[in-house]
Amino acid sequence: MSTATLPATSASPTARQLWTRSRGIALAVVLLLVAAVAIAAVRSQARHGALDPRSADPYGSRAVAELLADRGVSTRVVTTLGAARAAAGPNTTLLVAVPDLLTHRQQTRLHSATTASGGRTVLVAAGSWSVERLVPGVTADPATSMGSTLAPRCALPEARRAGSADTGGIRYTTTHLDADSCYPSERLATLLRVPAASKDGDTVVLGAPDILQNKRLDEQGNASLALQLLGSRPHLVWYLPSLSDGSTTDSGGQKTFLDLLPSGWLWGTLQLFIAAVIAAFWRARRFGPLVPEKLPVAIRASETAEGRARLYRKANARDRAAAALRSATRTRLAPLVGVPAAQAHAPEVLLPALSAHLHGDGQNLHPLLFGPPPGDDAALIALTDQLDALEREVRRS
Repeated sequence: MSTATLPATSASPTARQLWTRSRGIALAVVLLLVAAVAIAAVRSQARHGALDPRSADPYGSRAVAELLADRGVSTRVVTTLGAARAAAGPNTTLLVAVPDLLTHRQQTRLHSATTASGGRTVLVAAGSWSVERLVPGVTADPATSMGSTLAPRCALPEARRAGSADTGGIRYTTTHLDADSCYPSERLATLLRVPAASKDGDTVVLGAPDILQNKRLDEQGNASLALQLLGSRPHLVWYLPSLSDGSTTDSGGQKTFLDLLPSGWLWGTLQLFIAAVIAAFWRARRFGPLVPEKLPVAIRASETAEGRARLYRKANARDRAAAALRSATRTRLAPLVGVPAAQAHAPEVLLPALSAHLHGDGQNLHPLLFGPPPGDDAALIALTDQLDALEREVRRS
């Protein structure tokens, strides 16, 4: 039968099939991109000017600076470590807005400048990266407080006068016996006051920046606590660490790549891994019975054999053709003479069985069934005729 009469059916998927298969993944990618853009836009707008006493944004601290100015406390913003160290003194409160942005060497230099200054140092939300160097003897707990509004529960006058405040955040423990541990959450303080070893200075560690933010200042006792902590000296120096600070180029205290990543990167990576596992399980091959598929065309076995023969002839692969013919013949002869199929291609087993069946010595069968490949097409055809004759003789005997 000629192949020209067969229908020309394509096995390639159509555009509609491709869209049906991939539309779920495409929709998920689009949703992820839209969510990422929305989150980035919200965060970039909401956090603009965070803890900056010049900013009137919700997360800025201009309201605190204005209230302090009404009480005669001057506020000056500095962005370099050198200016912050030079400003430390007995009549100054030095507020460090984001201590974790400082390198270890910067933290050590800042601590050496404030220890004997006789003034007050306020650290806002200092994590484990910075608090142990800026306030030796104080450690940050890995778990934050569950609630934000806490009661003072300490003897510190500023805390008792302010009452409940939004200090919930990072929790601290200390080895200083004379320290004031206030606003505890599960017995760990969210506000610590550590007196200096010499002179009249002290260091206040605040677990959260909420009491300094414009949007939270009028809630609870936030304003009272902020004004008392920052207004104990006539001058307030507000230190906003900056990446443009020349001291950050000191390679001895630079953070590693992992230190610069946000604190939630580990949980985010774990969530992405779980999502990938779920997606792989969803798209994986299901186990179950085989499902028959309709072939695009129907091809007869004879046409398949002819097609393979043409390929062998085009490549002059007489060795492969002869090996295929001999192997097929041995496979068919083995059960006829009582040889197991697993030993059909072993000459020491097949040839004696054939000799006994044909009542001969079997020496002439070895080159026929296990001999070298034919040298030309005529020899290949002759080999084919001899194999057919041998099989017919075995079947008749």
